[in-house]
Amino acid sequence: MENTFFSIVIATYNRNDLLARAVQSLLAQKEKDWEAIIVDDGSSDETYFYCINLCKNDTRFTYIYKQNEGPAYARESGIKLSKGRYVTFLDSDDEYEPDHLILRKRILIENPFIDFLYGGFRVIGSNFVPDLYNPNKMISIDQCVVGGTFFIRRTLIEKLGGVPKIEYGEDTRLYQLVKSKGLIVKKVDFPTYIYHREHLESRTKSYGAKQKETG
Repeated sequence: MENTFFSIVIATYNRNDLLARAVQSLLAQKEKDWEAIIVDDGSSDETYFYCINLCKNDTRFTYIYKQNEGPAYARESGIKLSKGRYVTFLDSDDEYEPDHLILRKRILIENPFIDFLYGGFRVIGSNFVPDLYNPNKMISIDQCVVGGTFFIRRTLIEKLGGVPKIEYGEDTRLYQLVKSKGLIVKKVDFPTYIYHREHLESRTKSYGAKQKETG
């Protein structure tokens, strides 16, 4: 959708039930100026039928199906289709609080020089993850950057070459890349991104390994 403020990229893989919860949290947003691109990374469950029906009922949604390559490539596919001023992400097993988008929009409008906005989440489930640089060490998520909280100017993502294509740590790598380019970065603290970890069995069994690591 042209002239849209936010483009929300939702990468998913065999999470139809959880995806519906994420979508409902998006539909409940106080801010309505957004588009959403759902990228199905090769699901074999009912995701296709759910998304097709969703798109028929709400033109703000776009659905694409692709061969399974992992969340970084799925996000990249969504970014390429995005038309919003700012791109953000919603993991298909996470949620937004109703004021998640509107609070960020206020900051971005009041501070138009900001290139990259991040932060502001609460965890449901385990609060510890493996350290990116020492996988045998567990650290608090409070020390991490959470990719779902990223809001980045769309034209800058294109100039940066998209999201890093690595198995583990793309959120941190993107954050580091933004910082290294001298872009204007701001962190917020209101916890309106709901990060679910209570259903994870193991890092290897979860789509994208819930990659929230040190930044």
